[in-house]
Amino acid sequence: MTTSPAGEQNSAYLLLISLFILIMKQRYNWKILDCPDEFSQQVLVDDLNISPALAKILVLREVDSFRKARQFFKPTLDDLHDPYLLNGMRDAVKRIIKALTENQKIMIYGDYDVDGINASAMLYLFLTEIGGNVEIYIPNRIKEGYGISKNGIDEAIQNGTKLIISVDCGITAVDETEYAKNYGIDLIICDHHEPGEVIPKALAVLDPLKPGCPYPYKYLSGAGVTFKLMQALADSIGMKEVPFKYLDFVAVAGAADIVPLTGENRILVKFGLEKLNTDPRPGFKALIDKAGLKLGNITSSHIVFGLAPRINAVGRLGDAQRAVQLLLSKNYEEALFYAEILDKENRNRREIDEEILNEAIQKVETELNLDEEIAIILHKEDWHIGVIGIVASRLVEKFYRPSILLTNVDGVVKGSARSIADFNLYEALKECEDLLLQFGGHKAAAGLSIHQDKIREFKKRFNEVAKKNLTPQQLIPTLEIEAVVELNSITPKFRRILERFAPFGPQNMKPVFMTEQVELFERPRISSNNHLFMKVRKNNSPVFDVVGYNLGDYAQSLLDLNGSLKNTYIDIAYTIESMTINDMIFPQLNLKDFRISQK
Repeated sequence: MTTSPAGEQNSAYLLLISLFILIMKQRYNWKILDCPDEFSQQVLVDDLNISPALAKILVLREVDSFRKARQFFKPTLDDLHDPYLLNGMRDAVKRIIKALTENQKIMIYGDYDVDGINASAMLYLFLTEIGGNVEIYIPNRIKEGYGISKNGIDEAIQNGTKLIISVDCGITAVDETEYAKNYGIDLIICDHHEPGEVIPKALAVLDPLKPGCPYPYKYLSGAGVTFKLMQALADSIGMKEVPFKYLDFVAVAGAADIVPLTGENRILVKFGLEKLNTDPRPGFKALIDKAGLKLGNITSSHIVFGLAPRINAVGRLGDAQRAVQLLLSKNYEEALFYAEILDKENRNRREIDEEILNEAIQKVETELNLDEEIAIILHKEDWHIGVIGIVASRLVEKFYRPSILLTNVDGVVKGSARSIADFNLYEALKECEDLLLQFGGHKAAAGLSIHQDKIREFKKRFNEVAKKNLTPQQLIPTLEIEAVVELNSITPKFRRILERFAPFGPQNMKPVFMTEQVELFERPRISSNNHLFMKVRKNNSPVFDVVGYNLGDYAQSLLDLNGSLKNTYIDIAYTIESMTINDMIFPQLNLKDFRISQK
């Protein structure tokens, strides 16, 4: 039997992957980022009196002048852009004022995720405050799916609604817009997602990504776009300051929706966090308490890992309207009632997550050969459609492969997909378009539907695309290190300046530092939940506490057969956190990875 050239190439590729993974012992490829502008770095060192490491991190964030540094460290609400720069804003404001003047019924049509729910509650409260006759409609994730549905429009028709304002959805609702117009309903679309080839012919479409829109900042959340509508409307009726008391909604939405925390988003989230920490409305206060968080110290990270999962859970498992009711609660007792519902649903969601994740991992280990299949594509008929996206993300974390989970819904197979850094998921699905009923999303995440008899062919095609576009090295995640520092340089002043980089999020993540040849001060300790605890120092530096979450398994490389230290010096990559002991604040290094030092 002869082997085709394509077969030989494929075999060589798979062998290369196997050898590469065998050789690579680190969790990550470490990449130390170069400073793109060393002159600006030195200018910032001199003008701001800061360390070269912090100046480099600023330049990496495109903060390369004293003026930009002032805006970065001391942003003001005056730095926000004119909302009328959004194409369609004047038409939107004019139509809403008409609805207010004539007491027309207005439907706010929101998405069922954190962004959409917060945008809906925020706009409802604002329009109600200025005299609007308003209702909120949130579609059922399982029955209606994402976006504007005819079911929602039918409810608007039955209720005599004359104006629908969509928030965090609608940019692809071409047919639905025409359906509403046929029944005399105007539609204003507030969205932040990528538009399709055809823009809906709504009365106004507010989306900074819309072709030809001159709005200077393109990455607002759905709640961010909604806030700009509120700004413009408030300005036109002489209530310019009123929208700012709703910035807590924008902060929660922006942090949860993983939009870039740069430019205008960073300003909105920063001031929204101040509102959330100093004067939380009843719904957020109850949710903060149920999450076990400390008021006054809520960060974007607390939103992502504490508040957002609870808000999302009710939409994933059932009716997202319960989250809306939480946010609209007028007193703490009412809010606590709904917060307990959200907390219970989140616990249920986590149990379902774990069950599906365990099943998925077992399928990967028993049904797939990751030396041959680059992507993870799994199907089980009874997996819950509301959580498979979360599980796909966790598979990416564990295996670092593009991952797609499929389940059956009303006779059709639907799926959620998540990707890795160097693989464009949307483009890969586009190459399989003829096999799919529909798909949508972007580079990192997507949804799809397919007939069950096409799954086998889809798996084959998608893996061919993955093999064509991914090298073996790209199957090892990259840890980007922004600065190499000595432990002695992590002074109180250094930490104070670093804290002012917050709020942290995409494109403004907590900087990852590296220190080489640190000495293990004592034997590492592993907790029952697999966290790694170490104490390190270098030369005459103070001793630093180090925690590596879920890194306990990797500690064995530091110990001999008797459990004693065999490697005393390691290189560490970490972020800098703070811990409080007896009301005193100390630095703690959050370990991302380590390697044995090469002397």
